[in-house]
Amino acid sequence: MPDARRTDAVLLLVALVWGSSYLSAQTATAVLPVLVVLFARYALSALACLGLVAAGRGRSGRGSGRWTRDEIRVGVPLGVTQAAVLLVETYGVAHTSAANAGLIISLTIVLTPLLDRTGHRGGLPLSFYAAAGVCLLAVGLLMSGNGFHAPRLGDLLMLVAALVRAVHVALVGRLTAGRAIRPLRLTTVQTLVGSALFVGPAAGDLPTLAHVGAAGWAQLLYLALFCSVFAFLAQTWAVQRTSASRASLLLGTEPVWAVLIGIGIAGERLTVLTGLGAALMVAGTYWGQAIERAHRAHRDPLKSPDNPQHPEKDEEDPACPSRTPPTTPLTTTTTTTTPPTTTPTAV
Repeated sequence: MPDARRTDAVLLLVALVWGSSYLSAQTATAVLPVLVVLFARYALSALACLGLVAAGRGRSGRGSGRWTRDEIRVGVPLGVTQAAVLLVETYGVAHTSAANAGLIISLTIVLTPLLDRTGHRGGLPLSFYAAAGVCLLAVGLLMSGNGFHAPRLGDLLMLVAALVRAVHVALVGRLTAGRAIRPLRLTTVQTLVGSALFVGPAAGDLPTLAHVGAAGWAQLLYLALFCSVFAFLAQTWAVQRTSASRASLLLGTEPVWAVLIGIGIAGERLTVLTGLGAALMVAGTYWGQAIERAHRAHRDPLKSPDNPQHPEKDEEDPACPSRTPPTTPLTTTTTTTTPPTTTPTAV
């Protein structure tokens, strides 16, 4: 397989895995308390990340295993905000459909540029706000279900999760700018912080893990090892080998996969209203992403992530363990500058 096609296939696989995470989280929370699911996911991810760090240290030499002050100072607050994202997301997906969760969380794509540009010179064009309006209309249709009624709790929680995730992504860009931070070390710190935050609240229900069957453990392992650790490593590898625009296009298919998996595997149904909402959400997020990217490239071509001379082209992109989205679709963290315009995230 040619390198370009291999890279595209990896990015699509990451989007597919992230899109499936909503159904996996929904299935896991059906048999376990939400806080137990969160602790188990974080703890398993942390163990896997520590194993990878130890393996890398063994290959590169003892000195390479030392943690820098920046990795810890940045990783701790980002671990707290990431835990907040997952907390709201997981409670939200437990009270709505997997398809709705994946679509609503994609609002992060248009919310993040608004927050990331606070205090920056030169506002976004009016067309970007029109795209955001399309997304808000889509949310209203998705919440309508079989007819207009009071919003469901799960949909409202996913709306809050999209806002919290956008705050997290903007914070990632500000805290990592200009610092030499290794993505695996940063992710490991975040998973350790999340494990520490959830072990106390989940302690009383931890014995329930002993009664979870093979299917329940399979969901937890899938969330931790595939939706977190694998997706992080695969995304980092692939984003270094393609343009930000191409990566964002492929990773931005996450909500589409969430809908297809929710309908095909979970048997969820889309009414006419929710189907229209799904179409508007995908169209609005892609439109908003394209406008933001074009506006940034026009204002300063050298700062466009698609410019070969842009510093992000040669640096790793450490996704947070919960697929924290990019400054536009669905790539989360950059190590030495603001996140590339590429999302959710996801549970």
